[in-house]
Amino acid sequence: MSNQMTIYDISKKAGVSIATVSRVLNGSTNVKPKTRKKVMDIIEQYGYKPNAFARGLGLNSMKTIGILCADASDLYLAKAIYFIEQNLRENGYNSVLCCTGYDIAGKQKSLSLLLSQHVDSVVMIGSNFIMNNDEDNQYIRDAAATVPIMLLNADFDCTNVFCTLCDDYKATQDATEKLIKSGVKDILYLYNSNSYSGLKKLAGFQNALLTNDIPLKKQLQQCFKGSHEDIDGVKNFVEGLYNKGLKFDGIVTSDDFLAVGSMNFARANHIKVPSQLQIIGYNNSILSHCSEPELSSIDNRLEDMCTQLVKTLIGTLTSNEMPQKTIFSGELIKRGSTTF
Repeated sequence: MSNQMTIYDISKKAGVSIATVSRVLNGSTNVKPKTRKKVMDIIEQYGYKPNAFARGLGLNSMKTIGILCADASDLYLAKAIYFIEQNLRENGYNSVLCCTGYDIAGKQKSLSLLLSQHVDSVVMIGSNFIMNNDEDNQYIRDAAATVPIMLLNADFDCTNVFCTLCDDYKATQDATEKLIKSGVKDILYLYNSNSYSGLKKLAGFQNALLTNDIPLKKQLQQCFKGSHEDIDGVKNFVEGLYNKGLKFDGIVTSDDFLAVGSMNFARANHIKVPSQLQIIGYNNSILSHCSEPELSSIDNRLEDMCTQLVKTLIGTLTSNEMPQKTIFSGELIKRGSTTF
């Protein structure tokens, strides 16, 4: 039994948090004697022996954090890696990065690799790590039984998993409502992902329309399936819709690259932005400055989220009780592609 026992099992059997078990294991004085006895009794009963790696806390910390990211060429993910790695370094931690690709097998393999390196914790960047089919998320639950798992911009309810995210739903809803109030009648929604975050943005867009008694038209909700680097592909995609007779005087997108492609479509077709067509991006990335006029875009507070994630991570590793979920509000940064 002792080989299978994890700190997670001890916390469950003792009815206390993982942080409390780690405090007991590290000899912290900040534990009630009664609680300490309860935890020690369980440890004794099951012959649990924390090794230097699995403990991953206090003096036995490896001071190394694993980072998983689907694709480091994605502007948003690359920026997140930069902020997190920088914050970790400032706190005396090294990091090991794995780029997993988007399929489940690659994610599972990379996570196993990091755990075999005895990292203290794993950071998963982006909501694409949470699969829509819940059985596919078992690999995260299994990992969380060994080390704390930190999720950036994803929501997953599980012991020892800590989520830091932006309220993508409300941010998209608010931006869409501003567009409606400015007099836009037909809004095209362009997105490129059915990830947790992608679906939240879509739902926020839909709710803004429903709240304002605007019917949801399927043909005005379009998924671009090409690469996030294919801005020309986006331009041609929007042009194809336009040439088929689809009418729109506003475009809301789930990512800045989709908005820049839409701007290029407008220029090629002599459609004036923002007087004839208003466009909103998402992420407030460097791309929002790469069009004429510059792009209004939703800032999802990436730097703040990354700083908070590392704060939560360090707190968890030093045996403090930390919030399981921290939610930031997105904000529309207004530039020349909208009239308001």
